[in-house]
Amino acid sequence: MGFEEMQEAGDVDTIWLDGEFVDWDDAQIHVLTHGLHYGTGVFEGVRCYDTDEGPAIFRWEEHLDRFYESGKPYNLDIPFGREELTAATKELIRRQELESCYIRPIAYYGYDMLGLNPESCPVQVAIAVWPWGAYLGEGALEEGVEVTIASWQKYASSQIPTNAKTTGPYINSVLASLEAKREGYVEALLLNQEGNVAEGPGENLFLVRDGEIYTPGLAEGILDGITRNTVITLARELGYTVHDDATISRGELNTADELFFSGTAAEVTPIRKVDNVVIGEGTRGPVTTDIQRTFFDLVERRTDDHPEWFEHVEA
Repeated sequence: MGFEEMQEAGDVDTIWLDGEFVDWDDAQIHVLTHGLHYGTGVFEGVRCYDTDEGPAIFRWEEHLDRFYESGKPYNLDIPFGREELTAATKELIRRQELESCYIRPIAYYGYDMLGLNPESCPVQVAIAVWPWGAYLGEGALEEGVEVTIASWQKYASSQIPTNAKTTGPYINSVLASLEAKREGYVEALLLNQEGNVAEGPGENLFLVRDGEIYTPGLAEGILDGITRNTVITLARELGYTVHDDATISRGELNTADELFFSGTAAEVTPIRKVDNVVIGEGTRGPVTTDIQRTFFDLVERRTDDHPEWFEHVEA
């Protein structure tokens, strides 16, 4: 469902922009906004889940940590504190009566000048929330997805900070995603400059072999995903050995017992094929199933584990 359809359905009608709640259609920027021309912005993607205690934002504090830290390499000082952003987000969810939703905070250099150095530009901040179901398609969580190795490489940390969630560099992910769709795949995988597996366009990757779990380490140029951290924690609590600093070659993908994505939007999504090579049995494997079930039991609060990871949206 697109934004216009959601608005017609009455799901979303308000955005928080620079300290004010404004109508969805009025949340606009100038065409000469610095961030529009040069990608000088940072953002987050967060999920809010429907629980027996009402809507609950998952790992909000960790997302806020990364939001503020992402701005540091760009001298982008977010002019609103954590409490104000938290209050605004909760109020957006309440106003639109959403039980579950996706949350998008963004901060960017605004309108003033168009020289490359943006420091004279104001920093603007917006938050939007909307319903968003299975990111990689209906049935993906159970049936898995087919992916391809992108011809585009993941950029290196010597070029652009890979530990910051920055708007401009996501064109790398856009190119990989477009290529995958053109070739008939649901999603892509990017290799780094050494030819090893990095991540998906918007997801981290996990590989299962002989009952142990491997995921590329930060040295491979990946984003340190918050869902990735969640999966690592839950897997270890389930008793799995997790190698969180692995180097995974392209060839190892084909011989994996199981592969799966993790991410705020993708959650825990199995991968059944890579470039038409069937992974394992070509279905969601037992380790992926175990972790996926544990993840959804957690975020939908069918268990009391990790209450510190939830920010409840109260009436």
